[in-house]
Amino acid sequence: MVSFTSLLIKLQLLIVMISKSELKSPIINIEAVAQFKLMQSILLSLPFLTIRGVSPLLAASLIHAAVDEVLQIDFTEFKKQSGETEEEGDEERFTLLDGDSLQRCFFNKLWDVCFEWKKQLPPLRPLKRFLLVSIHAIRNTRRKMEDRHVLLPEFNQLFGLSDDIDRAYFAVFDGHGGVDAANYSATHLHVNVGLHEEVVKNPAEALKCSFQKTDEMFLFKAKRERLRSGTTGVSALIVGNKLHIAWLGDSQVMLVRQGKAVTLMEPHKPEREDEKARIEALGGCVTYMDCWRVNGTLAVSRAIGDLYQKPYISGDADGDSFELTGSEDYLLLACDGFFDAIKPYEVVDLVLDHLMQTKGVGLKAAERLVAAAKENGSSDNITVLVVFLRDPQDILADCLRDPKSLGAGEDARSSAFNFLSCEAAATPVTESV
Repeated sequence: MVSFTSLLIKLQLLIVMISKSELKSPIINIEAVAQFKLMQSILLSLPFLTIRGVSPLLAASLIHAAVDEVLQIDFTEFKKQSGETEEEGDEERFTLLDGDSLQRCFFNKLWDVCFEWKKQLPPLRPLKRFLLVSIHAIRNTRRKMEDRHVLLPEFNQLFGLSDDIDRAYFAVFDGHGGVDAANYSATHLHVNVGLHEEVVKNPAEALKCSFQKTDEMFLFKAKRERLRSGTTGVSALIVGNKLHIAWLGDSQVMLVRQGKAVTLMEPHKPEREDEKARIEALGGCVTYMDCWRVNGTLAVSRAIGDLYQKPYISGDADGDSFELTGSEDYLLLACDGFFDAIKPYEVVDLVLDHLMQTKGVGLKAAERLVAAAKENGSSDNITVLVVFLRDPQDILADCLRDPKSLGAGEDARSSAFNFLSCEAAATPVTESV
């Protein structure tokens, strides 16, 4: 169990660092009621807490309590002077907040909450369902790493949703032209989801609309700071027994059910007839230059950011929803650096082979998939996130019982028969969930 005294000491050191301006952050728009800058603090504080032994459940609960405390204060003390923020020719005038000061305030409130909870820890609502997640990301041969990812199994605790339905959020962002858009999306998109008025009644709409909201917010930032970057993105929100997805660009999500790959979406690429028609109707063009590109530049037709390619590069996300019956094995989110090198059916083979080699331990499944993509010639950044919806040992047990019934390829089936003949006697076979 984490020592609250040790945590408080380390948290105080972090506050001192911020006070000395070692952690830089830009000013923000007060229109967002300051939560969005707070989420940059959350992005910083979540790993700060968890790597020091705080459980993710407790960390999310601490942070939510600290955010609630901050939102009770008067934000006028954080306002920037108008002369510091306005530019000539701006049609809209915004009141902006000093992000550094607000961030320091948040960590001071987090300190206060930790101190109070050290005296009396309030009851915490545990997750009903544990989701094993395997994540791996590499820069590969690229000069910079522009991928970002987000894992929030404790979505309810972070946003104070108190109903009896578990929610978990996962996302992968693949930046281009710089990392600003990917960083911004990884920081803000889930916040837009959690604060959306329909997040409980209509989570699919909340997820989809949050892409557009994040795009609008980043475009304001990009215009003010002259940023040219953009990012594709794919997000999954698991709400009870339903899966909601939304995406922009060619980052993708797929599902594996009973050993068979299930396609959930169609990526936004310029060569799609509907996308090409939309772009041309706006006055843009789609040309072939080693691949199909929008106006001879980007190889995706929708993304967050890309200020100078709007509206041809659209920020309107697509989305879909699916029932989860309990027969699903795992969910996979990845960038195009993975999917350009690995086909969906190969994912099934690779994960199954990995589970056989590790006797049902799935923690490094994503690492195996990333290695396979690199071996197949991918030179791009690669990020793979695998969310196991069933115990990996149950998935393996089903394979051992009847390898031919699975949707895997011949190599994996052959491996299954070999594994069965050599190791089955030593491998416990349990009933699947």
